[in-house]
Amino acid sequence: MQLDEEIEDKFELNISITNPEKVGDGMNAYMAYKVSTQTTLPMFRSKTFTVRRRFSDFLGLYEKLSDKHTLNGYIVPPPPEKSIMGMTKVKVGKEDNSSAEFVERRRAALERYLQRVVFHPSLLQDPDVRECVCVCALSGAGFLKMINRATDSLSKMTIKMNESDVWFEEKLQEVEAEDQQLRKLHIMVDSLVGHRKELSVNTGGFAKSVAMLGSSEDNTALSRALSQLAEVEDKMEQLHQEQAASDSFCFAELLADYIRLLGSVRASFDQRMKTWQRWQDAQNMLQKKRETEAKLLWANKPDKLQQAKDDITEWEAKVTQYERDFDRVSATVRKEVLRFEKEKARDFKKQIIKYLESLLQSQQQLIKYWEAFLPEAKAIA
Repeated sequence: MQLDEEIEDKFELNISITNPEKVGDGMNAYMAYKVSTQTTLPMFRSKTFTVRRRFSDFLGLYEKLSDKHTLNGYIVPPPPEKSIMGMTKVKVGKEDNSSAEFVERRRAALERYLQRVVFHPSLLQDPDVRECVCVCALSGAGFLKMINRATDSLSKMTIKMNESDVWFEEKLQEVEAEDQQLRKLHIMVDSLVGHRKELSVNTGGFAKSVAMLGSSEDNTALSRALSQLAEVEDKMEQLHQEQAASDSFCFAELLADYIRLLGSVRASFDQRMKTWQRWQDAQNMLQKKRETEAKLLWANKPDKLQQAKDDITEWEAKVTQYERDFDRVSATVRKEVLRFEKEKARDFKKQIIKYLESLLQSQQQLIKYWEAFLPEAKAIA
């Protein structure tokens, strides 16, 4: 625990994903990304290293980490979701704005994913993580294709747990409620992005119409004013485009990340429940073994009595071990949830400030445009 806290408090690791590059042609093409790492942590052999990774490598890393660490109650950050439509456009070579936006969105999402992984003190110590960020050639097993396992499937378990700790019950309810609210907000932000894009297109159309009107106007002052107004509207079109991008990258992507992360949080609660169920099953089996021993004593069958005693000893050991496992997983889940909440507050604060600053900058620029245009409007004779 001490080591984990020290690593988290004195983190000296910077990781970035840049230079997305299309490799191959046609439907066999894929995007490769440059993963750059700078660190002074002694667990790494070098201070700086660069590797190239494809999307399936990140999915494979998640599968390996999930298989190993979810069992112990850790919250394993999920990678961005696959997008068949987005990648198909890239593969067939359509170099339009939507393809470029998809590639940039994917790059940024992978960077955030990998940063969340390496900033987790326990996951950072996993050799698969270090291999992913520093070894040029990955070991093939597990990194070629990830089986699409829906994280929600775990949350649909039918285990009825007699919860002895109200903290876990309340936190799980909070997670479920937050998931619903984030999904609703994400839909509204997506709608806002769509409206801003539509506003940008309509503003551009308005600018063209005003420019045409100005060019056909005989009154020189009015013609000049209309021409200036068209220029202002052109600039506003660009501002609306930039604001739509800010809505998407600063806000919508953050919400999408945390909707997926809440799935991993639920998975850690589900793992605790499964660990509890294993402990309960062992207790039930121990009770049956004791009942079997009692029946053998009553029936006076000493030849089978020793085996019954051995079975009881075996299951007593299992009950003790499974109870320890449950306590350990419970402690890990509690620590992980508190860590998650702290990270979430930090991420939302950072992105909301960034978002508000972009809104403020956009409005200030808008005011400058209108203030510069006002004298032209007043000069109309």
